[in-house]
Amino acid sequence: MRLVCISDTHSMHRQIAVPDGDVLIHAGDCLGAGTVAELEDLDNWFSEQPHRHKILIAGNHDWCLQDEPAEAEALLRNAIYLRDSGIAIEGLSFWGSPWTPVFFDWAFNLTRGPAIAGRWEQIPGDTDILITHGPPAGILDQVVTATHAESVGCDDLARELERLRLKMHVFGHIHEGHGQQRLGDCLFVNASTCNSAFRPLNPPIVVDL
Repeated sequence: MRLVCISDTHSMHRQIAVPDGDVLIHAGDCLGAGTVAELEDLDNWFSEQPHRHKILIAGNHDWCLQDEPAEAEALLRNAIYLRDSGIAIEGLSFWGSPWTPVFFDWAFNLTRGPAIAGRWEQIPGDTDILITHGPPAGILDQVVTATHAESVGCDDLARELERLRLKMHVFGHIHEGHGQQRLGDCLFVNASTCNSAFRPLNPPIVVDL
């Protein structure tokens, strides 16, 4: 199965050259201002992509999916939308969750500790491919400033991964962390399409499982 991974497109999806594959995964921050109109355009774009399956989760910029979930989710006719939910595709189990630790009160934010840990506890033990918007602590999660680099991923998510036997974990959120890292049997993919300047220059990451 060929997985094509993108994230953090911020409504610039039409500027991306997306290679063909079996499953197109979008790991959140699909919208710019977070409006229903932007989401409708994204869904139309999904309909133009050749992948047999398309999976979308929300991110901290995707306000309409948090604030107007019934109306927004009804617009998604051309992608499988996962919000603390899963789906099996061709023998592989996918689980998607949008939450990130609180940062300036964006959408789908939860405080570190029990609030966000409770979401990660819902991830089934037989999950093969986990899709979250943000990274676990210490993995492709560094924010770089002029003076230092800081790890900002979720410690609670990192702890929960210890009980899982994932083949792959796809996320975005931290634009500077774009890339891949293998730890044990799991491939971690930061698929952020936008770079730190919010330009959609990072290429999709393609993985064959």
